[in-house]
Amino acid sequence: MVEIAKPQRSGANVAELTVSELSGAIKKTLEQTYGHVRLRGEISGYRGPHSSGHCYFTLKDDKSKIDAVVWRGVFSALRFKPQEGLEVIATGKVSSFPGSSKYQIVVEALEPAGVGALMALLEERKKKLGAEGLFDDERKRKLPFLPRIVGIVTSPTGAVIRDMMHGFTERFPTRVLVWPVRVQGETSATEVAAAIRGFNALPLDGPIPRPDVLIVARGGGSLEDLWGFNEEIVVRAAAESTIPLISAVGHETDWTLIDLVADARAPTPTKAAEWAVPKYSELIEQTTRYGDRLRIGLRRGLEAHRSALRAAARGLPRLQDLVALPRQRFDTAASRLTRALAANSSAHGRRLAQIAPRLQTRLIDNRIEAAGKRLDFLAQRSSSALARTASQRRNRMERTSARLTPHLIFTRIERSRAILDMQSKLLSSLSYQSVLSRGFALVRDANGNAVRHAVTVTTGMALDIEFTDGRIMAEVIGPAVPTTPSDQGDRGAATNPLVTRRPPLRKTPGNTGGPGNQGSLF
Repeated sequence: MVEIAKPQRSGANVAELTVSELSGAIKKTLEQTYGHVRLRGEISGYRGPHSSGHCYFTLKDDKSKIDAVVWRGVFSALRFKPQEGLEVIATGKVSSFPGSSKYQIVVEALEPAGVGALMALLEERKKKLGAEGLFDDERKRKLPFLPRIVGIVTSPTGAVIRDMMHGFTERFPTRVLVWPVRVQGETSATEVAAAIRGFNALPLDGPIPRPDVLIVARGGGSLEDLWGFNEEIVVRAAAESTIPLISAVGHETDWTLIDLVADARAPTPTKAAEWAVPKYSELIEQTTRYGDRLRIGLRRGLEAHRSALRAAARGLPRLQDLVALPRQRFDTAASRLTRALAANSSAHGRRLAQIAPRLQTRLIDNRIEAAGKRLDFLAQRSSSALARTASQRRNRMERTSARLTPHLIFTRIERSRAILDMQSKLLSSLSYQSVLSRGFALVRDANGNAVRHAVTVTTGMALDIEFTDGRIMAEVIGPAVPTTPSDQGDRGAATNPLVTRRPPLRKTPGNTGGPGNQGSLF
């Protein structure tokens, strides 16, 4: 019996691989084979950065799609941020993600695919910023007529700055501060925004003067070249500027978003220099013309006033005519005054002659005599009333004195003296003076309040220390030192090392404490 040999399984001699080994080999093959690629496609499935900071989306065309990832460090440096539906050109490495057996592109750079995509992005950004009111005409300010200092944000090596400086020299020489920036490239927008904010942050009286007007300038170029001036960071910096700003980016046919937010948009950088300062020759000519007009106006005004004054003078009457009538009235009144005085004196004389016969001294004497009699009558009544009052009070005093005996008075005096002696002894026993005589002292602060505890005393505090024979002023030179019960009998305020003596105060009868108060040690 012949056995038919079974064919061997294909690949039986191939080495076995784990899934991880195969995934790693595929990943390595993709990265070594393709390296860096530029991939054009439409962004799909973009939902913003992940919580980790990485960004995930899909690039697709009409037939295929590929996953894309942007690492966190690369995403923050991207010039163009991913947007849903935007056609872009992604530059990166082709790799794979072994966890899901998918290949992907790790994006390192991202840019819009063509002018159409840039214009779409520009229009979308324009609508967004316009909705915030950044382009409203009410926000735009008037440019200063004659700025002392002009700040320019531009490249220091291009032809733009030379043309602008030539324009300043021809029109009106002024002081110019140039903040050098890149006007094209990935860092252009950040540098321009920082320059605008830097000029606004200068203090008015600092070593670098603050400009009165700003000019952001760049020469012409394509939409991609001018894109830095369409960035949101630049637009917002221009909107926040408190210094009037002139935009001079590109040629007259070019426009960027900074043109819409600036206070003025110049068609060229040279024209911006002309707008910033007036022309010196025109100022001189205009000033001369205004001076001539002022002199002519003054001359004409003086002539008109002189003519009006002469016409008014001709219409006025002569001085003699003005004073003639008052003088005539004065002469008439003077001639009548003598006769009026004589008539008045005669009338008063006649009236006095009529009244004189009725005036007799007998009437006055009768009134004086009647008043004297009434006065004598009142005097007699007063004397009798005084005598009766004195007699009544004398009788009352005699009756009262008859009831008074010296024995009662002496008894009351002795009783009061005993009470006074007892209170005097009690006062002496309770007075703090007796405590002071036993070697103690009374300590008061600057306000006259008694100091009872050492913890209330602070360094530099003024103290008033009273002894039995006088007072001294002292000053505390150190913190309180705790004492033991055995030390309290041996140390007093007068021997405390923390107290500095001052000249003693004489003890006076009224100087025993606070104003009108007796001090207490308890």
